[in-house]
Amino acid sequence: GRSDLIWMSSAHWRDCQFPITQNVTVVEGTSANMTCRVDYNDNTSLQWSNPAQQTLFFGDKKALRDHRIELVRASSQELTIRINDISLSDEGQYTCSLFTMPVKTTKAFLTVLGVPGRPEITGFTKPAMEGDIITLTCTTTGSKPAARIQWLRNDKEVQGTTHVNATGKSFTVRSTLQFEVDRWDDGVAYTCSVEHESLPNPYMTTEVLEVHYVPHLEIKHSLIIPQEGQYLKLECVSTGNPIPDLVLWSKDGGELPDIERMIVEGKELTITTLNKTDNGTYRCEASNHLGTSTAEYILFVYDPNALGQHGPDHALIGGVVAVVVFITLCLIIVLGRYLARHKGTYLTHEAKGAEDAPDADTAIINAEGNHMHAEEKKEYFI
Repeated sequence: GRSDLIWMSSAHWRDCQFPITQNVTVVEGTSANMTCRVDYNDNTSLQWSNPAQQTLFFGDKKALRDHRIELVRASSQELTIRINDISLSDEGQYTCSLFTMPVKTTKAFLTVLGVPGRPEITGFTKPAMEGDIITLTCTTTGSKPAARIQWLRNDKEVQGTTHVNATGKSFTVRSTLQFEVDRWDDGVAYTCSVEHESLPNPYMTTEVLEVHYVPHLEIKHSLIIPQEGQYLKLECVSTGNPIPDLVLWSKDGGELPDIERMIVEGKELTITTLNKTDNGTYRCEASNHLGTSTAEYILFVYDPNALGQHGPDHALIGGVVAVVVFITLCLIIVLGRYLARHKGTYLTHEAKGAEDAPDADTAIINAEGNHMHAEEKKEYFI
């Protein structure tokens, strides 16, 4: 029994002599610690080898001349080395060996993440013209695995078309965004966002689009119902890029007829002391290098005596009268139908018993069914 116990103990001891390692993932440019341990060891040496099977350290002895590799800890139960300034070429399967008979080995895989370069956006033409079709391209290089690109238009996601190309051990990722430019794109921020396992926060690059477009004009007026004697202010509100700085005013296709009362200050036209001669079509015109636009306002000056302050009251009274007339007509029709129906009923009762009656008096008495008033009815028809 004792020999069995010794055999089991030695077998257990041999099993515990297997080296223990862990896979490691690091970002390129940083350092990686590779640790190999054994639970029980009788001073047998541990060794680390690289993916090319070159010995890096044998115990505490450095075997490969690479200034980036250094010893961290060497004992009978542990061998830990550090690889500094990790590059993508360092990735692969490393081997820890315990030189027993036979040699026991354990593998550990070193994964190196390639950091994507900051994204660059190309394809911006400054300025773009309304109606142009532009293609924006966002590019990031050096990622491993391939980075993910997302487009944002004023912080709202828009879909681009992504292409991934392998360049050595890393990847170049491109995403394109194609669209027709309109005036609403002027001042819009387009952002390319790059996400990757190696980045705590996404990389972002933003470009603001500038769009040139023809002016758009609108005339705002200060009075809803212009009346004689009042003053009227017309403002020519313009949007455009570049913004037109000169506004031209005209009336009925010609110059303003009364420059004493029609005062132009920049985009505003003020007409003082309105009268009927001011009636007509007023036009403002503005231009930039892309073109010219116009807007029109038709002026009709009301007589305050004819319109008066009670103009709206008259309209209200007229409406009330119309409603009253309508309701009255409805009542007359309903009443007429009611009377017609009851008259028919009276005639029907009057006809009852007429066939058997010898004369009209008796017929009426029979129809009413009331003999108590017969004498009165006879007197009535004498």
